[in-house]
Amino acid sequence: MLVVDQVNKYYRKGGMFSRERQQVLNNINFQYNLGECLGIIGESGCGKSTLGRLLLGIEKPESGSILLHGEELVKKGTGKVAMSAVFQDYTSSINPFFTVEQAIMEALNMKPGKRKLKASKVDYYLQHVGLELSCRNKYPHELSGGQVQRVCIARAIATESPCILLDEAISSLDGSVQIQILELLKKLKDRDKLGYIFITHDIQSAAYLCNRVMIMRNGEIEEIVNIEHLKDVQSPYARKMLEMIMA
Repeated sequence: MLVVDQVNKYYRKGGMFSRERQQVLNNINFQYNLGECLGIIGESGCGKSTLGRLLLGIEKPESGSILLHGEELVKKGTGKVAMSAVFQDYTSSINPFFTVEQAIMEALNMKPGKRKLKASKVDYYLQHVGLELSCRNKYPHELSGGQVQRVCIARAIATESPCILLDEAISSLDGSVQIQILELLKKLKDRDKLGYIFITHDIQSAAYLCNRVMIMRNGEIEEIVNIEHLKDVQSPYARKMLEMIMA
């Protein structure tokens, strides 16, 4: 279980020499059960991507704790976290000078084992995300956006992390490709029992993929609700968001 307890985050406001700070996350508390898909939704600037960076260990909170099975998510002395990620900007997620094979091997090399055995797994991960084996020796610029994002998903799976954080992972893709990637993520979730934290501004995508959604507003949690009870949200802000979609 992942437990986020009383997490607060501030950013400096008005330049690097300014003492003024703006609070972007305020007393964030929630639990995530490994294997589920938790959607974090809200408008731009609500703090959801900042929360994602804290979960990945890219940034640290000013106060509060993020614990996995009772231990700090960022392992002391290693800088390694227990969560892999797929980001919105797939063009900068992979080294442009790496082939697809090298990109996946980069993730596999994070784990102990023989290099030949790891290399033999590249084809497995390509097929697992619906890519042809001919993609193995191609560079990112030779692939479509949807194909590159599939490579990013394959790389995230290859780390064997207990949870994959998806930060607006489909929003940069064309509409039809978004649907294909959503279907792939759902297939992997159901088949491999993968767990996701799905950060998005799109409630419809969250409703398709997630078990629960956490609605954020102005750096705070408005409400956490199971998908089957999404129409019964209590907060006026959450109801307004749903009404805008269903109108």
